[in-house]
Amino acid sequence: MKLKTGQKAAFGFGAFGKDIVYMLISSYLLYYYNVVLGMSSVFIGTIMMAARIFDAFNDPIMGIVVAKTRTRWGRFRPWILAGTVLNAVTIYALYATPESMGDSAQKVWLTVFYFAWGITYTLMDIPFWSMIPAITEPGSDREGLTSLARTCSGIGDAIPTVLTMTIVPILSASTQVADYRIGFKWWALIIAIVFVISEIVCVVSVPEKPVSVDEKPGKIADMFKALFKNDQAMTVVVSIILVYTSLNICGNLVLYFFQFDVGNEGAYSIFAAVAFAAQVLVMMIIPVLRKKFTKAQLFISGFIIQIAGFVVILAMAFAKIYTPENWYILCLPGIMIYLGYGMLNVIMTIFLSDSVDYGEVKNGTREESVIFSMQTFTVKLASGIAVFLAGLVVEWIHLDTEAAVQTQGTLDALRMWMTIPSIILLIIGIFVFKKLYKLNDTKMEEIKSKLKK
Repeated sequence: MKLKTGQKAAFGFGAFGKDIVYMLISSYLLYYYNVVLGMSSVFIGTIMMAARIFDAFNDPIMGIVVAKTRTRWGRFRPWILAGTVLNAVTIYALYATPESMGDSAQKVWLTVFYFAWGITYTLMDIPFWSMIPAITEPGSDREGLTSLARTCSGIGDAIPTVLTMTIVPILSASTQVADYRIGFKWWALIIAIVFVISEIVCVVSVPEKPVSVDEKPGKIADMFKALFKNDQAMTVVVSIILVYTSLNICGNLVLYFFQFDVGNEGAYSIFAAVAFAAQVLVMMIIPVLRKKFTKAQLFISGFIIQIAGFVVILAMAFAKIYTPENWYILCLPGIMIYLGYGMLNVIMTIFLSDSVDYGEVKNGTREESVIFSMQTFTVKLASGIAVFLAGLVVEWIHLDTEAAVQTQGTLDALRMWMTIPSIILLIIGIFVFKKLYKLNDTKMEEIKSKLKK
């Protein structure tokens, strides 16, 4: 299937919208409930981790449900639309905690709506990414759509990351942190509306390959067997866990870093804007880079660039070469980290799409939604692990969110936890990839030829 330019743009708009809501949850939910509402960071991290364990069962089930769906509107689009509307409600609820609630009631509110958010996000996220291998062929067509979608999702990531701490005080009509709950509520509503609009445009504009309503889907047991026999899909899943966990550990602690170590909380928005601009730029030029480099070369380069970025920010922190006024020198490692992440993000999605074709040749079944359910699960698992660890770190290092000044020991520990675990995970990622992944360009051409026959 060849998509028209407008259809590709609509798919990209859908990617933009879904990542706006994801990043608002991933980057600010801990901050909102811990700093703004005063809830225990350990409790927040525990709830988020418990939700990810629940997703270990929920996401693959949703992948099976999508794979077995047969409607005249397709397999994917009905779920994208339904999941979007329900998820928009939950994200607003998460940031609209009633002021009259006590601490115990707030904990129940967070638990109920965070689990609901995870379930409803799964409803739309799995079918969304499953569409890529279903509507494209291996090669430049697939890589081009993946690059576009990931570029748009990168822009979606950037919007809440860059603008939240600027817009929330404005919407709150106050610079007092305690008043930020008002701003977060209205900001979440705005993002939820944009999210719904973007997915409606995507669903209406992007066609699916026709699937007969009378066609019988495969058995559930066979689908799971095919998934776990697909060694290349499993290799990509492990890589996704390592990459996303490494970035999210840093992402959940970096706002604390700017507030208490750098001493310039407001600078975080500009720092994030520069870093995300680098990410979006490299995602845009992946198709150009592919003309000179293999996917494997770009993938390894992404790991190396990210590791270098974490090393540089750690060195800067212990050399203490930044001040509240010259904080901008931290943009250098920020650019490096997000350049590397942008490369990895695009290539991982291409790898996962390629593993669908590989699985069809190897096992005789094509399970886009089942395989991409692993991506959704692993991304949320990485987020859960990271926020759980961040919540523990805040307690372990005795960071007092109500104090203007922290001890030197606390600051040193914050710097190390923000960088060293990420470096270790990325180094492991390099070894996993080099040891286990084998779907190079030549192998994919062979698979493409077999599928055509």
